[in-house]
Order: sequence, then structure tokens, then C-alpha cells
Amino acid sequence: MVQRTEEDYMRLAITEGKKAEMANEVPIGAVIVLDGEVIAAASNLRETEQNAIAHAELLAIDQACKKLGTWRLEGAELYVTLEPCPMCSGAILLSRIKKVVYGASDPKGGCAGTLMNLLDDERFNHQSEVIKGVLEEECGTMLSDFFRGIRERKKIEKQQQRLEQ
Repeated sequence: MVQRTEEDYMRLAITEGKKAEMANEVPIGAVIVLDGEVIAAASNLRETEQNAIAHAELLAIDQACKKLGTWRLEGAELYVTLEPCPMCSGAILLSRIKKVVYGASDPKGGCAGTLMNLLDDERFNHQSEVIKGVLEEECGTMLSDFFRGIRERKKIEKQQQRLEQ
């Protein structure tokens, strides 16, 4: 069996993020790996499902729990294109994920080191190792391009509305 690297798993998460983008979702993807095997993969579905908790990480955790038949994902590693938010960080801790690897930092909501690090807070009964910045440029560019596209579409729509008046 070929040993995959953190970059390999992050590329799988990026592929999931691109699936989200194709569905007009914020392009965030996540994969969960246990003993070198991908056991779950998900993309952001918040807009599609109109559900505040349909984040890629939560959907992947749910999928992994169902596959393993347990809520304990001890030994599992989560790879995600964007730094987890407070909600996802809480789910990571509660599911006992061993390691979190993320690409781009989130200056507005990141709780794996940017605004705070919930994942290594010793006041909780579980901590997760955090590795940041894996394929950071590719993950960040995917997000930046997505939001730039939204801004450009809105600008064009406003111009069209003015012309129609």
C-alpha cells in the first residue's frame, strides 16, 4: 500500500471543496482518515440544505460515525480546506478526533489557532493535534476566487438594474 501524505489527503479535501463550489456553496471540503483509509468525505451544504450546521466537517464526522458505528473517532485525522469554526471545533473534540490538518486560516471564525484554539485547550477532556497551512495557498485561492466571483456577479447585476430603470 502506498503511504499517502498530508498533502494527498488535503487534495482530496480540495476536491470536495470544488464539489461544493459547483453547487454554489462556499468551497469547503473535508475528509476523515483512519489508519490510512479515507472513511468519510464531505463538502459544505449550508445553502443547498438551508441548514446552519451543514458544514463539511460536521457532515464528514456524521458519515464517519455511521460508517464505524460509534461516536468515538479516536485515532482519526480530519483534513479540511478552511480552519474549523467554533461549532466544528466542538464537534471535533466531542468525537475524539486525534489530529486536524487545515489549509487556509479563517480570520473571522477560526477556532483552531487564529481567533483561539479550542482544540488544544487543556480544560476540555480531549485535545486534538493541529497542523495548519497544508496547501494553504491553493485552499485560500479557492475561497478568494469564489468570493471574488460573487462580488463581480453582484456588481454586474446592479449595473443591469440601473440600465433597466
